[in-house]
Amino acid sequence: MANFRTHIQVASGASGLLAAGMVWAGEASLSQACVLWLAGSLGGILPDMDSDSSRSLDIVFRLFGALAAMLALLFGQQHLTLVDTLVLGAVGYGLVRYPLCWAFAHFTVHRASLHSILANLVFGLMAVVLGDRLLGLETDMAWFTGLFVFLGACIHLLLDELYSIDLEGRRIKRSFGTALKVIEWPAPLPNLLLLLLLAGGWWLAPASPDWNGLLARLLPVSHIW
Repeated sequence: MANFRTHIQVASGASGLLAAGMVWAGEASLSQACVLWLAGSLGGILPDMDSDSSRSLDIVFRLFGALAAMLALLFGQQHLTLVDTLVLGAVGYGLVRYPLCWAFAHFTVHRASLHSILANLVFGLMAVVLGDRLLGLETDMAWFTGLFVFLGACIHLLLDELYSIDLEGRRIKRSFGTALKVIEWPAPLPNLLLLLLLAGGWWLAPASPDWNGLLARLLPVSHIW
């Protein structure tokens, strides 16, 4: 499998090129392109959240902890004193960063359900919901952010599969086929949970943009055909 550095470099490079293309086509500003680039880079490490000792797990739960702290601060701003708000924010970060992270690492298996297209769809849709409801992004921008997260996560799976092929030894490693898959099977309970998260995310997400119109603007050569 590819290492952390390879995952982040390839996902970051691909996301940067796509974001630059959107700026060139007039579909995103420079600041929005930076957000999309970061989203794609983050997506490139999300599938490795199920690895107990991975740097991806540490980074992702630091971000989730910061998100929990921010939500606590927003709540405290309306209902609590300054001291209580700061305490609540610290507790929110600590709970997510340590016990929740430990539980997630303890109960998940590497290259299982989170290494699948289904999980990538959940990652992307959750990014759409968070962008829309928490960060206040415009509808199109929220969906673009989710799309970049999804593409970054798919790049991760593809890299893992490519690293399962030993060209010099002309052989396929035993890990081949364990990363790039639609769903993990048999794993009915994790798959059911992912499907429920997907359905909940779709229900909470804003109306999707006109993807056909977007592709027509990004790929003007299509009008020739």
